Amino acid sequence: MLSYRVSPNRDTLSAIKAINDVLRKLPSLPDDLSFVVDGNPIYLLAQHFFAQHGISFDVRQVIGLTNEDPVSEEFRPLKQIIERFNRTFKGNDRPTHGFGAEEGSVSFVTLFVAYFHFLRPHSALEGRVPVVIPELAELPHMPARWTKLITMAQDFLQNEAA
Repeated sequence: MLSYRVSPNRDTLSAIKAINDVLRKLPSLPDDLSFVVDGNPIYLLAQHFFAQHGISFDVRQVIGLTNEDPVSEEFRPLKQIIERFNRTFKGNDRPTHGFGAEEGSVSFVTLFVAYFHFLRPHSALEGRVPVVIPELAELPHMPARWTKLITMAQDFLQNEAA
């Protein structure tokens, strides 16, 4: 996951910010860059915004629940990966009953992404985590892995500030 912004609305500005997060992480823009999205028009508007600034990419909109068009038929498997992630996220978020402040939401999303990428075994990866951090591999249990991950993040931030 390359962008995980918290926003009260799914609007064009939030789409622009999310796409910009992704673009900033790419070493260079590929000629055939495409974003697979749902049918919300905010992504087309974001595409126009970036085109006005000399950044071109395709938007592949997968619409509805059935493959009624060639784009949906070709790209639905990619959208289903995202929908599965959304179900996992919502299943973890639901017990919190929401947050009273944006800071709580941002903290939850940040910690969930860390858990999802670095700590949570994935059945599709035969019980492995998506991003392996060697320093976490030999630790005996999840609390030890969390502690080490947080310590590593704090050390990284301190070194960046120095």
